[in-house]
Amino acid sequence: MNNFKLFEQMSLNKTVSQFIILGFSNTGQLWPFFFSLLLMSYFLVVAGNVTISALIFVDRHLHAPMYFLIGILSFLEIWYTAVTIPGVLTVIWKGKTQISFSNCMMQMYLFHSFGITENYLLNLMAYDRMVAICNPLRYHTIMTLKRCKTLVSSCWFLGFLSPLTLLISVSQLPFCGPNEINHLFCDSSPLLNLVCADTSLNFIIDFAISLCMIILTSLFLIVTYVRIIITILKMKSSKVQKKAFSTCASHLTVVLMFYGSVAFMYIRPQIRYTPEYDKLVAINYSVLTPLFNPMIYSLRNKEIINSLKKLLRVKYVKHS
Repeated sequence: MNNFKLFEQMSLNKTVSQFIILGFSNTGQLWPFFFSLLLMSYFLVVAGNVTISALIFVDRHLHAPMYFLIGILSFLEIWYTAVTIPGVLTVIWKGKTQISFSNCMMQMYLFHSFGITENYLLNLMAYDRMVAICNPLRYHTIMTLKRCKTLVSSCWFLGFLSPLTLLISVSQLPFCGPNEINHLFCDSSPLLNLVCADTSLNFIIDFAISLCMIILTSLFLIVTYVRIIITILKMKSSKVQKKAFSTCASHLTVVLMFYGSVAFMYIRPQIRYTPEYDKLVAINYSVLTPLFNPMIYSLRNKEIINSLKKLLRVKYVKHS
């Protein structure tokens, strides 16, 4: 309730009480195709991530730190997409839609919170793989399920704490003129373009914070995977090497997809790209990445595939 009061308080003393989200302006008669494609993608995102998270929760053989982290990532992706995709579907259906000032601030905050939480969670998953490969004998002592849950809780806490500065700074800016957001949802960059004041300092601060966060977490990932690769190359058995590389390949693919999209959106000069470009990049990291994550993990993980086959086999026997 306190968060809702905070968002309502932010809407006071603002000339602009609501925004109009324009969405895609050049779809023309193709909007039913884009709507159907996005709706099907959203269904697959929810179905895939719900299946993986539920499967890991139900199957006791998957109650290990690595699978627990995969399940949390899938659970996170469900909420990450729920913040934006239903609104984007409404925009495509209606052509444009209205959103109140407080709801816009809430959407921006939640979108960044889930995104930053995923950032920290991917780093935790990399650390888990590093411990498993570089210190296999001590893995079960270091990465206990209890410690893993504590680290995951820290990721969520830091993820929701980090965007508060952005939320407060954007919400206190004067919105007194245009209220049309040329984007798919409320985000900091398109919102700053509507401010009735010089926002160059805000752009610099936003850019610097995003750059520092991405660089620090990227450096951690690079160091982690350098250690993993060096350890794997020292292994004498090619079969063991192949298995070790396989366990890291899925996570590394997800990392490259996530960081590539975020880097294109948040750590480049704002004036060099059109709003249409930003919308395409936003579709990539808010729809495609959550869509491919369950596919990448399920198709490359034998334990998850076997568990799914076992569950389907049991259901088939019960219904036959």
